Amino acid sequence: MASKVMDLVYWKDTERTGMVLTGLVVGLLSLFQLSIITVVSTVSLAVICFTISVRVYYQVLYVLSCGDGEHPFKSYLDLDISFSGEEADLYAQRAILMALAAADSLKGLFFVTNLLESIKFLVLMYLVTYLGELCNGLTLLIISVIALFSLPLFYRQRQDQVDIYFAKILAQIENVKDTFQRLTQGGGPASDPTPGGAKPQIQ
Repeated sequence: MASKVMDLVYWKDTERTGMVLTGLVVGLLSLFQLSIITVVSTVSLAVICFTISVRVYYQVLYVLSCGDGEHPFKSYLDLDISFSGEEADLYAQRAILMALAAADSLKGLFFVTNLLESIKFLVLMYLVTYLGELCNGLTLLIISVIALFSLPLFYRQRQDQVDIYFAKILAQIENVKDTFQRLTQGGGPASDPTPGGAKPQIQ
């Protein structure tokens, strides 16, 4: 299943990926005007009308001896999407562990286990409030879907340039983190890490 998802994300089958991306974006855009119940029921109605029409068409061809009678959606019916008991338990355990780890991290952030981390979380939430004024969750979901189908392919095509750019960003973030860490520990300039470098004078 994971390999098929990666094939979709990296556009291994252009036609199938295009259909999936178009369907997701159109479905999400329709939620701006219609309720989710209306969207789900309308899409389900359209899909089942299409599949019934194709099934009847193939059956008519078989009756007229113009077809082999094979089910047109046999490849989809044969697709195994079930989980064994062990796999289901494994995924359930992973989900529980991830939920507990997230809850533990949030507990530490809200109750200030680490002052620097809590300050960073505060700044992030402050920025998110501005993001909420610009767009809603549905808009972010649409942008995320488009990014999911575009950014991995873009990264694969321009990996070297992107790595250099992100290395510069990470260097700036590390400088900011180092500044905050020095402030939370009492301030003062960082000592020179080079051998024989100038040592801070004690007054």
